[in-house]
Amino acid sequence: MSYTALYRKYRPSEFEDVKGQEHIVTTLKNQIKADRIGHAYLFCGTRGTGKTTVAKIFAKAVNCEHPVDGSPCGECASCKAIAAGSSMNVIEIDAASNNGVENIRQIREEVSYSPTQGKYKVYIIDEVHMLSIGAFNALLKTLEEPPSYVIFILATTESHKIPITILSRCQKYDFRRISIETISDRLMDLLQQEGVEAEEKAVRYVAKAGDGSMRDALSLLDQCIAFYLGEPLTYDHVLEVLGAVDTEVFSRLLRSILANNVVQAIELLEELIVQGRELGQFVTDFVWYLRNLLLVKSSDQMEDVLDMSSENLALLKEEADMIEGDVIMRYIRIFSDLSGQLKYAPQKRVLIEIALIKLCRPAMETTQDALTDRVAQLEKKVEEGVTVVAAAPAVQPASGSAPATPQKPKEPAQMPKAIPDDIRQVVKNWSSIVRELPGVTATYLRSAHLSLGGENKLMLVFDDDLAYTYVSEERRRTEITERISNRIGKEIEVVMQSNDSGRPFEENYIDLEQIVHMDIEVEDE
Repeated sequence: MSYTALYRKYRPSEFEDVKGQEHIVTTLKNQIKADRIGHAYLFCGTRGTGKTTVAKIFAKAVNCEHPVDGSPCGECASCKAIAAGSSMNVIEIDAASNNGVENIRQIREEVSYSPTQGKYKVYIIDEVHMLSIGAFNALLKTLEEPPSYVIFILATTESHKIPITILSRCQKYDFRRISIETISDRLMDLLQQEGVEAEEKAVRYVAKAGDGSMRDALSLLDQCIAFYLGEPLTYDHVLEVLGAVDTEVFSRLLRSILANNVVQAIELLEELIVQGRELGQFVTDFVWYLRNLLLVKSSDQMEDVLDMSSENLALLKEEADMIEGDVIMRYIRIFSDLSGQLKYAPQKRVLIEIALIKLCRPAMETTQDALTDRVAQLEKKVEEGVTVVAAAPAVQPASGSAPATPQKPKEPAQMPKAIPDDIRQVVKNWSSIVRELPGVTATYLRSAHLSLGGENKLMLVFDDDLAYTYVSEERRRTEITERISNRIGKEIEVVMQSNDSGRPFEENYIDLEQIVHMDIEVEDE
């Protein structure tokens, strides 16, 4: 016998087996017991919540010869025929492929014939929102006043697309997303029946990945079992099969972002890519992680709302003390926007890297929440103790230093009497040299100050720590040096320096831009 997927094998056959939709099941059972059955029903809800399943059970119940408390007995000839799909009294129609006026006209012709067996003829029209306007109009009259033996059950995931004239003729039932707890319990029961050993943590993650859909959760579980056939299903196995990321990685990523460590954040992303993680799922899960962080930040009474272990909750509370709520919302906004962009993006990795850099460097954005984040970072630096430097009694002259008068530019007399020709040639051609380098490297080099680093050495000074960290990496420094040497035809040593003194560049270094007449494009401020 061929294999049957779990969601088909364990599809509920009676109302008692339906999980997470008790409000609908109770109402329908009471209608059957009281013989108050309507002529038209509209089942709305997201995929995999049980719309078609409940419709089939209802069709069996209204035709059952021996109903038990409003549920079908499952033993009579009518129940068996409907379950086998051979009953002439239950007609399933897929409106996605049968959406024309002629299809509805066929239904109108068929309803005039009473059922040969049973009490009711039940039409289940799935994805009813796909019907054309003409088809809806053709259905109106029949839907409003059908024969007493006809019941229409319309199922849809997008009720807003259904004309109000159709809605007003139906009893509407909204199918809720099924809770993680309910899905998890159902999966554990099925695993026991299948004889598969599984960690509770692994099953809960599958339930969470189902996103309120029992069918999706069962399909994912089927996939995980098949990949590790004959082995216990562990949490790591589930992460590997689904291309998901462990919560611990999100914690590391968040701490890297809070430390403004772009390099570390990019390296974490690289690790995930090497491991084969699915980038779209990574973005979705990180947004969910940030949502949990925001809830913890908002209140101390969120343990019941958050579905996580006590260890992860303690870690989340620790991180909540490290970040402000408006900053978290900025992070969520950026990654939520990113989630929509990734769907059709050919370069998903690049978009995620840009988003991570935005999180680390709020200065790259001009939005209100980004500006707020920048102010918060500055306040934090002040609180952590940026010392106030007392004014020096006098400026101590140093070799190659600027004059003591702050308003005046440095006098040529204070500069070296001669600048090496090699250095002078590099400075003159700096703009064209930078243009030949890759995008990010070129961007950072445009912000660099040119100075002398000693005997025939070119010094690049950066006010931005991120630029300095990025450019001073060994392979990038080698690339820059080779590009400069190739341009002037001579070997030249390049040194990198971060201006971390807190003073303007001109006070500590020789500014070659003020000495050498360079061939550059100057923007008016």
